[in-house]
Amino acid sequence: MTRSSPLVSIAVAALLLSAGARPVQAQHLPDLVTQDVLRVCSDPGNMPFSARKGDGFENKIAQIVADELKVKLRYYWLTQGPGFVRNTLGTGLCDLIIGTSGGEVVQPTNPYYRSAYVLVARKGELPDIKALDDPRLKDRQIGIIAGTPPSNRLSELKLVGERIHAYAPYAFGAERKHQTVAAEVIADLAEKKIDVAILWGPAAGWLAKQSGVAMDVVPLLNESARPPLTFRVSMGVRQNENDWKRSINTVLRKRKADIEKVLREYDVPLLAEEENRPLGAAEE
Repeated sequence: MTRSSPLVSIAVAALLLSAGARPVQAQHLPDLVTQDVLRVCSDPGNMPFSARKGDGFENKIAQIVADELKVKLRYYWLTQGPGFVRNTLGTGLCDLIIGTSGGEVVQPTNPYYRSAYVLVARKGELPDIKALDDPRLKDRQIGIIAGTPPSNRLSELKLVGERIHAYAPYAFGAERKHQTVAAEVIADLAEKKIDVAILWGPAAGWLAKQSGVAMDVVPLLNESARPPLTFRVSMGVRQNENDWKRSINTVLRKRKADIEKVLREYDVPLLAEEENRPLGAAEE
């Protein structure tokens, strides 16, 4: 947590007195989680992940968690960007983030899916492409989001210069044309302003289908291990809230099939837990 809490201070003092001043790290700090409602921090305009209307796949998964815990679901909305975690989970405004890979403030739960960056092209224009070292990419206009892992891979392959269209990672303000940067990249691909997009798969699959233009979405499963282009996604709780983390892990285990169904409905490319291959529909 990024700020002290009177409740934490009182609890720690009581523990020290009753335990004969054992080291603080040996104590069991209380979870400051609201018990009668699931408080989720989320972006109000980040489809396909989340939206104020509740029609993102993370919204659907949050509802599954709330249903399993038998509590009501409540959101605290904040646009994704620098400081999102610190100003939400870190300040106690919510108790759970639905999609994360961890961080200074965040303690990740067990992963609940694994996915990959993908290459997106208009249908049939790059048949059978499987990797970024395909020679056909050398004369294509490629759209990426600046600072994402594929940027390093493209530099490694010397796919740089005027052929690379690097989009700013965040788009704020009323003047923006699209809800997210990934949506802008897919729109430019549909309008033939670029030839290829390389995006995080959970965003790209749904956006490509919504674009109105037939597209191929190819998970990048044949790249070198560094930089990684596949990632496990967890939920996020505060550091030290281990009872709460265990409760969420129990929900993830019990409702695994329901969560996977939601992810597939939103065209999230799902990978096997350990191997770089698509997750079969019947796999546990």
